[in-house]
Amino acid sequence: MKVAIVILNWNGLNHLKKFLPSVVKHSDKHNIYVIDNNSSDNSVKYLNKNYPKIKLIINSKNYGYAKGYNLGLKEIKEEVYCLLNNDVQVTEGWLTPIIEEFYNNKSVVIAQPKILDFNEKDKFEYAGAAGGFIDYFGYPYCRGRMFNTVEKDKGQYDQNIDIFWASGACFFIRKEIFELINGFDENFINHMEEIDLCWRLSNLKPNFKKRFLFKSVVYHLGGGSLNYDNPKKLFYNIRNQRWMLIKNINLFKWLSPTLIIIQSVNLLLAFYYLFTKNLNHFKEVFNAIIQNSISINGSKFNILDKYYDSKPKSSKPKHYTIKSILVQYFFRGRKKFSDLT
Repeated sequence: MKVAIVILNWNGLNHLKKFLPSVVKHSDKHNIYVIDNNSSDNSVKYLNKNYPKIKLIINSKNYGYAKGYNLGLKEIKEEVYCLLNNDVQVTEGWLTPIIEEFYNNKSVVIAQPKILDFNEKDKFEYAGAAGGFIDYFGYPYCRGRMFNTVEKDKGQYDQNIDIFWASGACFFIRKEIFELINGFDENFINHMEEIDLCWRLSNLKPNFKKRFLFKSVVYHLGGGSLNYDNPKKLFYNIRNQRWMLIKNINLFKWLSPTLIIIQSVNLLLAFYYLFTKNLNHFKEVFNAIIQNSISINGSKFNILDKYYDSKPKSSKPKHYTIKSILVQYFFRGRKKFSDLT
């Protein structure tokens, strides 16, 4: 089974210099592709000079994560894609558990390795950790990381398990499934598009599996495109989380209690940043609330016309593990996945 290792790059020359050697060293017999989103930092020149065997796909502009991958992957023929951030260091044998799982279990169509922190290698990494889940209100969380609490890896999650979503930092998917689900939703631009894809797949083909495979290990620097403290990342997370919920659940638009609760939480967050004089974060939360509001009313940000009547769709989140991760984390003090009930 051939895997296409596909790295999306935009002005990531320093990351390529630092992390690409490990990918080349530990991925023999598999083709490596770099989809370049119109970089201006000599990334393409560097790759042509130093890695002539890597296959380059050049996009005409910076399309972001979702559209950048959607366009580039059309030119790749391998039966399994590995979508790999340009700030990920892989380890010896990282592909073997993934390939064996895909080969032996045809129902497994998406997979994720254990993702550890590049700078603190005994800790999980924020983006994906040991596999992702979701609560009733559409808030994602991970084994090994909930909100800003990141656990040390002590082997506590060393089990291969079914997960709800796999991290876009290192995301394995069968080519035929990526095409079946029409790839990533390009409205998202950045952040949560992989969670949305996994959710759409669960609605469309609930018998297909997404797996966390602990014997495959990678180290992620994190924040390569947007730092975790960047207010723009907060904007995308808030906006896209609500869009994702509207798309994947049969909600009655404005009157849904679920949407009202989510909008109330976002308003409280906006006021928190305002009162703490963190005005950049306040601005981005407020912008996300505005875009979420006008998307209901048919503006250019409207996603409902495209998705609302698509089938099949549940009347409530069928795939959630707990009612509210916010309540568990902030009010009951359960900061670890293993503490959840």
